[in-house]
Amino acid sequence: MKSFAQALDLKNDRKTIDLYEKYHRAVWPEVLSDLRQNGIQRMEIFRLGNHLFMYCQAPDNFDPKRDFQKYTRSKKSVEWNELMMTFQQKTPEAQPGEWWAEMKRVFDTEWSKS
Repeated sequence: MKSFAQALDLKNDRKTIDLYEKYHRAVWPEVLSDLRQNGIQRMEIFRLGNHLFMYCQAPDNFDPKRDFQKYTRSKKSVEWNELMMTFQQKTPEAQPGEWWAEMKRVFDTEWSKS
């Protein structure tokens, strides 16, 4: 299993942020099912102000650039994705074509065990 991290910003508006969090307290079951079927074994999203940090665990052969958006296999997941994009905006560091910007791993406590 491997992990990856990505960053994204929410639109800097209190009502928008509150609504985004409200949706995430009750993620649609179809979205959770599609994420798991896509190989995402665990996903956590953290927020500081309007900044989001997403941490995911997936099989070793999972490539976020290639595979992540495949979770939108159902109509409900497409609808969820389009809805969430109305709350979000790219970070200034996002590369062309990136929505969630890939983050570079700079430390892991497991590195010292090898």
